[in-house]
Order: sequence, then C-alpha cells, then structure tokens
Amino acid sequence: MSTADADARAITRASKSNLALAFVSLPRERRDDITVFYAWCRVIDDIADDPGETVAHRRAALERWKQALSQPVAGESALAVPVRALIAKYQLGLENFLEIIAGVEMDLDAVSYATWDDLRLYCYRVASAVGLVSIEIFGYRDAACKTYAVELGLALQLTNILRDVGQDFTNGGRIYLPREDLARFGCTAEDLAAGRRNDAFLALMRFEAQRAIGFYRSAQAALPSADRRTMVAAEIMRAVYRRLLDRMQRDSFRVFTQRYSLSKLEKIALILTTTLRSKFGA
Repeated sequence: MSTADADARAITRASKSNLALAFVSLPRERRDDITVFYAWCRVIDDIADDPGETVAHRRAALERWKQALSQPVAGESALAVPVRALIAKYQLGLENFLEIIAGVEMDLDAVSYATWDDLRLYCYRVASAVGLVSIEIFGYRDAACKTYAVELGLALQLTNILRDVGQDFTNGGRIYLPREDLARFGCTAEDLAAGRRNDAFLALMRFEAQRAIGFYRSAQAALPSADRRTMVAAEIMRAVYRRLLDRMQRDSFRVFTQRYSLSKLEKIALILTTTLRSKFGA
C-alpha cells in the first residue's frame, strides 16, 4: 500500500462519516477507489473550513487543487497522484471535481442564501456532484442513474443542513436555510442565534424536511432496476440519512441541543437490510 493510499484510508476513518460507512458493501477495488475520492472530498472541505488560515490562503489552496487534478503542481498534496490516477482509470471528466471545489468555495464567504434555487446550487455542487463521480466508481449501467445521484445528493445535503442548523450558526453565523423560507415562517437569525425552538422554527423545519423527503422519494423512483446492486453503497447512505431525518422529525427538531446520530447496531442493521434488498431486488 502506498503512503497516499494509507493517507486516504486514514482520512476516511477519521471522518467517522455515514458516507464512509457505506463503502463496506463494495468490492475491494471499488472500495479502495471510492476511499481515495472521498478522502479528496474531505481534504477539499477541510481547506475551505480551516479557521487557522486566511480566506486568501484557502482560496489559493483550492486553486492549486484545480490545477493538480490534471497535472502535477509544486507543493501538491500526496493525495494528488492517486486522484489523477482515479480520474484516468474511470475516464472521469473534471467538471464534477471542479463543481465540488466551487461548492466549498461558496463557504468561504458569509453563508446566506436568498432562495431555494440559490441553496439548490450549493447542494448540487457539494453533494450531487459527489454522487455523480461516485456512481462512476460504483459502476452504474443505466444512464438514468445520474438522475438518482442528483436527487439523492440534494436529499442528503438537506438532511445535513437540518441536523446542523445550530452548529452552522455558531460556525461564523452560517445560515443555509433560504431567507425566503425564514421570512415565510417568521423565523429570524436572532431566533437561530438564541436557539429558539419556537412555533416559527418548527414550522420552518417541517417544511424543509418535507422538501428533503420529496428528494428521497424522487431518488428512489429514479433508481434503475439494473443498478440496484451497483448502487448498494448509495442506498445505504439513503437509508441512514432518511432514518436520521425521521428521528429529527419525531423528536421535534431538537437540533440546538442534540447531535442526531444512529447507534452502531442501527447502522449495521441498515447495512444488512439494504444489502439484502439490493441483492434480491426487494
């Protein structure tokens, strides 16, 4: 194992992400390849979120990565070589990698979105574009799987946003929920700052949860039958995040005081049931 591959695995393990959890369902080679890609996503995200560096330094680091996707550059990360090899192996276009970088660059400025269309672009870049690269590595058969990847990415990212409302606000006052939705339900930035779970906040969260559920349903409907087995890792992600969203709803969105997660046993159960359903077409 190369140092870069070991680094990729270490980054993935350290993230303790539900996304990384799903990789256990993949054949060894594809699991190793998606681990490299996921590690790259983590590195890109960490660059954008690094509080110890200036915004200018972070922008420069991301620009360097844009160049390193296609050719060696001075001072590049050890991860650059396996990422370029991955791009060559699967003949991946650079557009989705560049979209992902553009998405994390949106976090460099004061985060606030006026409309759902504005937020949708962010979600597409940081989640749907990740899905579009991932399905290439998973080995999809039907081109309709791209619609599945886009819709599922929107669902997953919206779930993350709802879970992290309080944490995001304390991290530089980030508000991902569209301002038009806050205004519609009478929820203010001051409410978020104070962690108020008032009627306005709960109505807003229920509205956004229904939006996410719509994307989960459209993703499920878009999954081609020919790709039920190849998309087992993505389906595990869908099962885990949908369970998280359901838990938040049942608990009336106590997101200011609670970090929602699933137990290890719950995750194992979802991996097993989802794998069996994908295998037997249930």
